[in-house]
Order: sequence, then structure tokens, then C-alpha cells
Amino acid sequence: MRETKFIFITGGVLSSLGKGMAAASLGALLKTRGLSVTIQKLDPYINVDPGTMNPSQHGEVFVTDDGAETDLDLGHYERFLGTPLSQKNNYTSGSIYYSVISKERRGDYLGGTVQVIPHITDEIKLAICGLAENKTDVAIIEIGGTVGDIESQPFLEAIRQLRGDLGKDRCLFIHLTLVPYLAAAGEHKTKPTQHSVKELRGIGIHPDIILCRCETPVSRELKRKIALFCDVDEDAVFSSVDVDNIYKLPLEFYEEGLDQKVAIMLRLPARNADLAAWKKLVALLGDLKGSVTIGIVGKYVSLKEAYKSLHEALVHGGLANGVEVVLKYINSEDVAPDTVRDILSGLDGILVPGGFGDRGVEGKIITVGYARENDIPFFGICLGLQCAVIEFARNVAGLGGANSEEFDTEAEHKVIYLMTEWLDHHKNARVKRDKYSDKGGTMRLGAYPCTLKEESIAFSAYGRKQIGERHRHRYEVNNVYRGPLEEAGMFFSGLSPDGELVEIIELPGHPWFLGCQFHPEFKSNPMNPHPLFREFILAAQKYANRAGL
Repeated sequence: MRETKFIFITGGVLSSLGKGMAAASLGALLKTRGLSVTIQKLDPYINVDPGTMNPSQHGEVFVTDDGAETDLDLGHYERFLGTPLSQKNNYTSGSIYYSVISKERRGDYLGGTVQVIPHITDEIKLAICGLAENKTDVAIIEIGGTVGDIESQPFLEAIRQLRGDLGKDRCLFIHLTLVPYLAAAGEHKTKPTQHSVKELRGIGIHPDIILCRCETPVSRELKRKIALFCDVDEDAVFSSVDVDNIYKLPLEFYEEGLDQKVAIMLRLPARNADLAAWKKLVALLGDLKGSVTIGIVGKYVSLKEAYKSLHEALVHGGLANGVEVVLKYINSEDVAPDTVRDILSGLDGILVPGGFGDRGVEGKIITVGYARENDIPFFGICLGLQCAVIEFARNVAGLGGANSEEFDTEAEHKVIYLMTEWLDHHKNARVKRDKYSDKGGTMRLGAYPCTLKEESIAFSAYGRKQIGERHRHRYEVNNVYRGPLEEAGMFFSGLSPDGELVEIIELPGHPWFLGCQFHPEFKSNPMNPHPLFREFILAAQKYANRAGL
């Protein structure tokens, strides 16, 4: 019987070294060798999930098909592997402790004293080993945080124990660490790496492979020095250099020989990597002709990671059309009637993304109106669709004072509202949605089906009538106003199969105007760009060419 092999990736010296990218790239390489691969992220923060965390601090919340709100690294994993992930691919300290405390309250521990060891570590090991249930060849587990952080210790202790439980031939430890280059001295410095590995070994984990994050490749002599001081094989020290595009990283690791070393150490089947698709992608990246400028008008623009999947999906749309996509992030709070033209001039396409709360919403609504009136390609996602409905209701359908119930509970025309009863696709039953329940409980999360009308932009993009996309929202288009909005010219081109929920809106007569209630960016990857982003960038290309005449 096939046994899953586990690769654990830890980080040292400082955060944001790129453990997620390293994990995704290694996974992609192993997949090109014909292996089945899955990846898991273990986050040390106490939040049960990132769903209620501020995007300006934490970055985007990535949503899976099964409705899990997860860390943004799962977006990288899916884009590099091309495989949908689920709740079991992301755990936090909060979710682990929540499970253990729930078991204690039920009496599962038979009155015993509940402790970090063995109860918390056992729960972590249970979460990790759950990846082996589908007989996957390789499971890569990224441990969030930095070695030495107090909150990471239970996770590190758990993986230390797992190596003893499963055996050395099934577990591999990779440590990603910073090797800084000091320009004044004219050399790389290995001392931070030495101290990081010493810290790791102090808790009982001996790294098998060391990945050196660096601006330029580490010399052979320096690798030999790191191997000597950190007690690893000389051929087990690899450079993880900065790249100008993340999709070049798998090929960089391949040239370093990382996947081959991993295969040898874990005794994986000896197969050659088929890198044709990745080489084609990298070649395409170097052969883009022309550019389009897309404005992303949102309120979390202070941290670009808040729109990470959106950023990548737009790049994918550019790849599909052989054009470079230049992104201009615009704070919606800066957009007003007297500033909108100056702020949005020079754009070939405008995208209004999702968000929560009323801050910056009026700027988004003004942005929609500018795109509508000036025939600029417009793409509204989630809240972007809702802002488009509000703007159209106010300025075209004659519904003065139209708004969302989220922003104004006393609005005369609540064209966007909180449905009190709806069909939960995952539960396959009608449920009542209580506006006073916990935040997650009021949301439509995960993949839901949608039926497209054949005469629509959406149908032309997808090429089929039935689609499924991922959602993360709690407010919907108010069906009471669908008639007046349609009479004024709005086209509801995508609906839930029962016809109750508006999924996509369009404006016939506009070059390209589409809003969707779901988040298509979560299902885009460089090998298979999402059709809506592909068509949006194509429309932006046409607009740019027209504007340049």
C-alpha cells in the first residue's frame, strides 16, 4: 500500500521569506514528476480562521470550494498545483485549541488534565495525518511564523514527534532561512542561518535541507560552509533567489536540483520532471507585447497582499492575451465627484473589488458611474457588483436614495439587502439567516452553482450555461427591484439555478460592463486563466487600441 511522504517547511531569521512560494514551487516540481501532491498551511495565530481579520494587516482571505476561509498561501498552492484545496489544508492555533477544548467539554478526555503535550500536539498530528487519507504521494506542510516564536512551538513539537512516529524515510525537514548580502563587505553572511538552525536543533528538529533566501545565488564555497556549520549534506544546501516573476521559481529550483534531492532523500519514484508547461509559461512571460493599465479601486490598497489572488488573476488574463498588465491601485476614499476624472484618467479598464463596511463605498459607486458613462471596460466583483447596482439604480433607474442595507438601514430603496431565508447549497436545504448571528454564520461561503443566459458576455466567456464559483458575502440583490432595474436596461445574465439569487449583471450597449457576486479570482491559475479575466483584459486591449487612435 502506498504511504504518503511528508515534507515539513520551516522558516528562520525573519518572516515573509517566502515559505509559501517555496512550498508551492516544490509541490509543482514534484507534480511534474508524476506524483500526487497536496499542501497544508499551519498558522500559529489564535484566530480560528482569518475570516474576521483585517485585510490591511493580514492580507486576503482565500476561500475554498467547501467554504473554508483560509490563509492567502492556499491561493499560491492552488495556482501552482492546479488542484482545489479544502478546509483540511489550513489550520490555525485557534482552530486546534478550539477542537481540543470542545472535546474536553464533551468529556472525551475522561476527566484527564488537558495539556499542550500530548493533547494539543496530538490534535496537530491528527490534522497533518489527515492529508494521507486519500493516499497522496507527497504532503507538504508549511509551518507559519519563524523558528523561535513562542506561538509556533506546539507545531514544531508536533512535527518533531511525527518523525519518530512515522519514521525518517517518510518525513523530510526543509528549513528556509535568510542569507543576507552585505554590500559594504561584498559578501553573503551565514551567521543568521547558523543561529536559526541552532534554534531549530535546540527543539529537536534536525533540518535535512536548507534553502537560502538570497538576492543573488549563494556560491558553492558558501554552501559548503553552511553545510559544515549546520550539519547537513553539501548537496542539501540550495539557493532561493529573488525572481522578477513568481512563476519562474519552479524552474529556478529545478536548476538547483531541489526536487531531485528531495526525491532521493524520501525514496520517491525515479521519474523525470516534465517541465514543458512551465517552460512555455516562462517563455510567454518574456514575450508579452504591449500593455494595458487596469485601475483597482478599493479600500485595502495600503497592503497589496489584500488583493493577492485578484492581482494574479489579472496577470493571468494578460498572459491569455499576450499582453503585460500594469496595475494601478487606487484608494476609493480619494474618489469624489470633483476628483474622479483626474484619478481615473489613463486607465484601460476599471475593477472594483470586494470589501466589507461603508468606508470608501461612495468612491466605488462614483467609480462605477465614471466607467459606465465613459464606456471604459468595467469589472465589479462581489461588493463591486453591489456598487454597480446601487449606482445604476440611483442614476439610471430613477431610484433616488438607493443603497445597500449594509450601509444604510433606513435607505428608501434597499436595492441590496440581507436575505432572511435562502437555499444553502452546501446543506441542500433552506435556512434562515440571522443578521445577529456570528459573522461567519451570516455569509454565503464557498462554491455555488450559477446558470448563464446564452446571449450574455458571461456565456460567451465561459462557453457553457452551467458554472460554479466561490462566494464570500452576506448581502444580495433585492429581488423586489429586479423588475425596475431590468426595465431601465440592466441585464441579469447569471442567476442561481432556482432563479432567486442574482449572480451576474451586465449592461447591454456598453463595450464591456460586468459585475459578479462571486470571486472568480480564486479559481484562476497561470496555466488556465479565468475566462472572465481573460475577456476583461481583451476588452481593455481593445479600449487601449481605440484610445490610441
